[in-house]
Amino acid sequence: MPVEALHRDNNFKLLRTHEDPASNTYWSFMHSHQFSRDASYRPCFSVPLMKEMREFLKRMADRLTMRSSNSDGSVAHLVIASDANVFNLGGDLDLFCRLIREQNRDHLLAYARLCVEGVYEIHAALNRNAHTVALVQGDALGGGLELALSCQTIIAEQGVGMGFPEVLFDLFPGMGAYSFLCQRISPRMAEEMMLNGTIYSSEDLQRMGVIDILVPKGEGVAAVQDYIRRNRRITHARSAMNRVRQICSPVTLHQLMQVTEVWVDTALQLEEKSLRTMERLVRAQQKSQTAAGESAHSVSKEQAISSVVQLPLSAGSR
Repeated sequence: MPVEALHRDNNFKLLRTHEDPASNTYWSFMHSHQFSRDASYRPCFSVPLMKEMREFLKRMADRLTMRSSNSDGSVAHLVIASDANVFNLGGDLDLFCRLIREQNRDHLLAYARLCVEGVYEIHAALNRNAHTVALVQGDALGGGLELALSCQTIIAEQGVGMGFPEVLFDLFPGMGAYSFLCQRISPRMAEEMMLNGTIYSSEDLQRMGVIDILVPKGEGVAAVQDYIRRNRRITHARSAMNRVRQICSPVTLHQLMQVTEVWVDTALQLEEKSLRTMERLVRAQQKSQTAAGESAHSVSKEQAISSVVQLPLSAGSR
């Protein structure tokens, strides 16, 4: 079933959400409305976006918990994707700079905890009632990659960049990167990924075992739908494996919160040089997104003109 045909939730400003009752699947696309309307919008984890995602996850968790008692045994799927030309650029660096200069630990910690609570809920599969899938069709950096890693399955398109640039300003990814990476690769490789500043290709990460399924550009949605169809044939086995993963390789909320407090305390020690690097990255992100928005607008305009030019003349105009 095409995504456009699903039931939509229009209560969000930064999320586009759909439900497909036939396959028991919930789709959530970040940056939906703002990206197309505001060329200066940075598709990162702003506080408004995170609050909408938390509200969406709460609704899904409540709904799935209610349905689980009357379930036919089918596995629900939550798919997290993006409407922007990137998946997510990570933390709100502009906000970080301001809070660090103010030495505002309380607000920085509140931001970090909001991030951690979200990725934990996704990783915990909404009270064990869903299988979570990240559909990565554009770059996933920093916290954006942490979000993808919190999902049980990562499906990525070819040609996507993914990595942790935090080391460029003397920081580390502190919202789940280490815990989630260690479920996929060795701790040594996880530390290397977190500290080398390398932006890996999706092809490289698939070979390393970080990405589960790699597909050609433009085939991500179809790959997710195919994956969900295959899971429906192994409903009980898939549900059991979700529980087994939590038993054998548990990631607790307490653990994530401890790590993110280390991140906060480290961030507050950053010097002005590191903060200026953050600001340069913000400007680079804004420039890149402005160019992408202008390009998309130009393409849309050309397509509109082309469609008008190619329309057949009506009988009355000949």
